[in-house]
Amino acid sequence: MMMIKNEKDIIQLIKEDEWMMNILRAVKSLNLPDWWVCAGFVRSKIWDTLHGFKERTPIPDIDVIYFDDTNMEELEEKRLEIRLRNILPDIPWSVKNEARMHIVNNIPPYSSSVDAISKFPETATSLGVKLDEMNDIILVAPWGVDDVINLEVKPTPYFQESKERAQIYEERIIKKNWKDIWYKVNVFHIDTSY
Repeated sequence: MMMIKNEKDIIQLIKEDEWMMNILRAVKSLNLPDWWVCAGFVRSKIWDTLHGFKERTPIPDIDVIYFDDTNMEELEEKRLEIRLRNILPDIPWSVKNEARMHIVNNIPPYSSSVDAISKFPETATSLGVKLDEMNDIILVAPWGVDDVINLEVKPTPYFQESKERAQIYEERIIKKNWKDIWYKVNVFHIDTSY
């Protein structure tokens, strides 16, 4: 079982995973502004590795985000999913323009994709990766990587700001049921009784 101690280790883990690299190359080929492959794509790889799993845990979708306030049509996201499916047909692509998502989520607009990532429900899910011009992996982790490495599921500050968001976090924890897959995971709850 590989030890993961820091961002460098996570980047190395992804670099050695041909499946993940193919996904990153496919998304890079679309030339999207401020793009990232995020959330479960990164978190599941780390948790699988820390649990010593030989098989990859299937993830429901590959979350691709970008930020383009010049074209906020939902149809554009669907077109991009089709383009990605043409490159890698076996991947459950999900493409979202974060410049539009505040309308869907009924919250103030995000300023960038990284701003959106920082407002994901869990710190362990607030992760994104992409390739730069040199095809080196860039990892973004607005809340750091300690929680994901320590197998801790905690709410991001954004989800602790209001009772409504705290409730969404708690419902997600139940629905996702990560402990069933990754038994070493420790889930932290928000006290919603206030």
